[in-house]
Amino acid sequence: MGKLARRIGLYVLVVPMAVFLVARQSAWAQDASTSADIVITNARIYTVNARQPWAEAVAIRGDKIVAVGKVADIDHYRGAATRVIDAGGKLMLPGFTDCHIHFLSGSLSLQRIYLDDAQDIAEIQRRVKAYADAHPKQPWVLGRGWQYSSVGPTNLPDKKYLDEIVPDRPVYLESYDGHTWWANSKAMRLAGITKDTPNPPGGEIVRDPTTGDASGVFKEDPADEIMNRAIPVPTHEEKIQAFRAGLKAANRVGLVRVHSASGDLQDAELLEELHQTGELTVRMYLSYRASPPEITAAQFAEIEGARRKYHDEWIAAGAVKFFMDGVVESHTAAMLTPYSDDPKLSGKTFWDPKIYKQMVAELDKRGIQIFTHAIGDRSVRLTLDAYENAAKVNGTNDRRHRIEHIETITAEDIPRFGKLGVIASFQPLHAYPNDDTLNVWAHNAGPERVQRAWPWRSVENAGGTLAFGSDWPVVTLNPWPGVQNALTRQTSEGNPPGGFVPKERISLEDTIRGYTLGAAFAGHREKTEGSLEAGKLADLIILSHDLFRVEPTQIEKTEVLLTMVGGRVVYHSPNWNIAKDSRGAGSTQ
Repeated sequence: MGKLARRIGLYVLVVPMAVFLVARQSAWAQDASTSADIVITNARIYTVNARQPWAEAVAIRGDKIVAVGKVADIDHYRGAATRVIDAGGKLMLPGFTDCHIHFLSGSLSLQRIYLDDAQDIAEIQRRVKAYADAHPKQPWVLGRGWQYSSVGPTNLPDKKYLDEIVPDRPVYLESYDGHTWWANSKAMRLAGITKDTPNPPGGEIVRDPTTGDASGVFKEDPADEIMNRAIPVPTHEEKIQAFRAGLKAANRVGLVRVHSASGDLQDAELLEELHQTGELTVRMYLSYRASPPEITAAQFAEIEGARRKYHDEWIAAGAVKFFMDGVVESHTAAMLTPYSDDPKLSGKTFWDPKIYKQMVAELDKRGIQIFTHAIGDRSVRLTLDAYENAAKVNGTNDRRHRIEHIETITAEDIPRFGKLGVIASFQPLHAYPNDDTLNVWAHNAGPERVQRAWPWRSVENAGGTLAFGSDWPVVTLNPWPGVQNALTRQTSEGNPPGGFVPKERISLEDTIRGYTLGAAFAGHREKTEGSLEAGKLADLIILSHDLFRVEPTQIEKTEVLLTMVGGRVVYHSPNWNIAKDSRGAGSTQ
């Protein structure tokens, strides 16, 4: 073969190879730019996206979802470095948001006495004594969770029961709802409580009806604050360790965001510290607690400053929390008519209604979202009136101000949630029909008000938006018992037969929405969170139980197998081995 022929032959071989290599490099470049970091496949995905309710797989790049669909559709997003997780047919949901929580308080309580399921005084005494003996170096014996129904016929305890078991160290125990506290004599001496100590405005030091001595019971926060002056404040390191424990507990049960209903904003710098070290695995929306008699100019500046400082997807401040009243069990919730068990009592509002209305209007004008604790029907009405007035005087809309709890309400006020665009922030497990609910709450509220107890369905049917949470540490931060109670309104044993006010039960789909898209809407984040769809944050959970295929009475047994926040696995159950998908590339571990 001549030189020219050889050159032509070599050209024929080289050019196609070069074209092939250029094309291959182009394909590789395209693969790198379009492939997902993570693909989760073979799942049963309830997306909470009305346009695409169900899917089988998701593709994630960075901290966001890039595609949701059938397995064959998502296969296109696999690349050489894609991590593939085979869900093994398990149910996947958007990660849950807890719309009402006191995160540091709950986190600190993990290391204290747990009394939520103590049935009587004797059991409480055993637990307190055991804890005190096991922690001899702790200066104060602290705990929480006692139920009103477990401490005697008056539904209030007495210092003598604590003096009998721990006379030489201060003991201070918070009730399950966080509105009543119980101290021994040593604790009251350290706090300077005597027979002559006056009740603080908005609070009560309960007295022995015979002697007039303080009984050891303190109602509402102003009374609690007197005691707290004597209790050592947790150190920086104690708070950090508590936050770490709380974050792990939250991820383990599927929480990806929480709305703090006061108590955490003052420690936002600690959360920022954890964020900087990569340890913040739950997104935080923090509220500022407003206390009577008014919000001062300096406090308004503090609120505005916090909003400017914290405003990203991980830590955000932009809400103010009011407490309008107390609770039904201790007769401190404000009612329109007297309590059924005591016609002399109807409760009081903590805020002067006129000043509260002014404060709400000013906050609304500044574009600040408002959370108001309102349990009694009078407080609910006053809150709705203030929100309606703010919209009228400011010409505002879509503020999404919220009412927290709403345990009692008049029939006339139910439609106002939808009409005014007010978020109904409920905690489904608060309506758990245990002895406290049926024999203390219902007894005090009376049969007429009981018919509208925790009116989830009524508010929803009238056009209101539901947002769900726990109020941890009032009840467990684990949402799954709450999901079950929203469907059944029965105890784990099935009581009462037919359910407690069964007409207020809601569907599974609506319950999930309350913890996901409804919760996102309540925090002005429905465009980036709350459902599984392209463009939203990759916050998701995979569950042990398919909630759509098990009996509602089994939902509380649900375990979270995997929690992902922003495309990062923050919890993986040791009881679940992620199956390797042989069709995918990359590690599943």
